Amino acid sequence: MMKKSLAGVLIMGSVMAALTGCTKKGTDSSSANYANTSETNSSKSSETGTFTVGFDQDFPPMGFMGDDGEFTGFDLELAAETAKRMGLTIKYQPIAWDSKDMELKSGTIDCIWNGFTMNGREEGYAWSEPYMENDQVFVVREDSGISKISDLSGKSVEVQADSSAEAALKDKPEITSSFLSYQAVPDYLTAMMDLESGATDAIAMDNVVASYQIKAAKKDFVILDDPITAEEYAVGFAKDNTKLRDEVQKTLDEIAADGTAKKISEKWFDKDITTIGKGQGEN
Repeated sequence: MMKKSLAGVLIMGSVMAALTGCTKKGTDSSSANYANTSETNSSKSSETGTFTVGFDQDFPPMGFMGDDGEFTGFDLELAAETAKRMGLTIKYQPIAWDSKDMELKSGTIDCIWNGFTMNGREEGYAWSEPYMENDQVFVVREDSGISKISDLSGKSVEVQADSSAEAALKDKPEITSSFLSYQAVPDYLTAMMDLESGATDAIAMDNVVASYQIKAAKKDFVILDDPITAEEYAVGFAKDNTKLRDEVQKTLDEIAADGTAKKISEKWFDKDITTIGKGQGEN
């Protein structure tokens, strides 16, 4: 898991405090055990008039704390527009990524909306339709001399623990076995600092997040052309909470149809990269 939300190491100033990981997008062994909740919890949002979104607060541009001390990001803005149209009050709930299933089970959050990759965990949650495509990629220093995945042989690589990239690389032993060292770190703040200092040669992470961070901070990092794997972001609900899932999906379809999703995407990415209501290749 779109795997932990990344205000980033690459963003200077106050936003530099946040670049924690890629919303974990691989298969979680705990998903099937923890993604179920009671009927009471399933209807909590309608009873309280709130829509509580669970997210990793260190995952720009999807969800993070802005310079003004307020939570912001593409996912959070899209979630806020959804809540408004549903007549609910949005509540942003930062969570520890490895506790996301427990948060969903206990009913403290209504959904996980945070660059959350659905691939590999389709059976663990009630999912919205995918709203964005993403790749897991390698990021290297521009002057590293590394231009393709095979160049990582004999190099040190870092990945965020419990992230989508880590899950993707578990299925690529032919790649990881060639590394000089391969280490999981707690967050991407650590990984980015290590890359900049030369303590590591590459990071495996979300393309969407890496592209935003590199552009925002004007760092001398590049993304290798060959992706590790392709995936899709969607909103994850408890398996028995299909009622709320369907209401959110209906609203997302309306947001896409009237052009609002496009405007939000252009604000954060300078172009429309959403896939809601579009055929493959139309985003």
